[in-house]
Amino acid sequence: MQSGIAASQELKAALGELIVSSTQRGLIARIDKETIVPGATIQSSTDSFFDDLSNLGTHVKPNEALYILLRRADSLSSSDKSLVAVTYVPNAAPVRQKMLFASTRLTLVRELGGEHFAESIFTTEADELTAAGWQKHVQHSESSNPLTAEEQSLQDIKDAEALESRGTRGQSLAQGGRLAIRADDDIAAALRSLGHGAAHNLVQLRMDSATETLVLVEQGEATPATIAGQIDTKEPRYAFYRHDDPESTIVFISTCPSAAKIKERMLYAASRGNVVSLAQNEGGLKVAKKLEATNPDEITEQVILDEFKVDKVEVKQTFSKPKRPGRR
Repeated sequence: MQSGIAASQELKAALGELIVSSTQRGLIARIDKETIVPGATIQSSTDSFFDDLSNLGTHVKPNEALYILLRRADSLSSSDKSLVAVTYVPNAAPVRQKMLFASTRLTLVRELGGEHFAESIFTTEADELTAAGWQKHVQHSESSNPLTAEEQSLQDIKDAEALESRGTRGQSLAQGGRLAIRADDDIAAALRSLGHGAAHNLVQLRMDSATETLVLVEQGEATPATIAGQIDTKEPRYAFYRHDDPESTIVFISTCPSAAKIKERMLYAASRGNVVSLAQNEGGLKVAKKLEATNPDEITEQVILDEFKVDKVEVKQTFSKPKRPGRR
């Protein structure tokens, strides 16, 4: 998944200084206003790469994603100028930040010059950036053991990054956005009946991340007060709700709980536009309003009703010219 964010000239210049420096172990980079910019430099205090990892501690926070570019050789005076690109995306970081950093990591390496980087790794815990944590990474890289649950989660993120470049397996039903999706056959029928005034006024969909297929979850009845309680609190959901106003307005509701896996969040965010396109093109719906939330309980009755408030029209009084003086 490519984010469209580019590396700044300042970052490229800072990288050049890092490569030739005899005192810098690494460089922090952040995303600011759609651009990857340089941050603080990480000084070297020893002739050991693993010992210098202790200098990362003041820069690594539990709720902020970072790129960390590191000189890999023990001695900075060595002829080995190879770098390691570290993408650090902690679980407590904001969802949008996670997506941006994960989807831009390949762009970072490509724009800075892939020939400089001997390795690119993805981490979610600060402990992975310590000497002990890095040793585990090295041991795993040199072994052929099956992935642990945590390692599989990281692999899922890498798989999610490739979704847009390779599309999805099989025939896609919606191509309106950048990510193609597949959908079960009964989804279009459920959406069409929703638009034609069927008894149900709520259609819920989920994405099966294993097969990258959109699946029908439920056709049910709901009111603005009950919708939140009918949406899953652990898995992301797409929902189409037909309001009871005279126009039978269709509202698209997208929820992506914080408890969801990172791959699920990225997949849902990348597919959102195409799900709406599918509803409009295959289901014949006119989606008039869209609501996005992290957790279902944010979709309160008041939030929905506020979408249908009619602003009072201010009646402007025209200025009346005084009558010309005349005979009484």
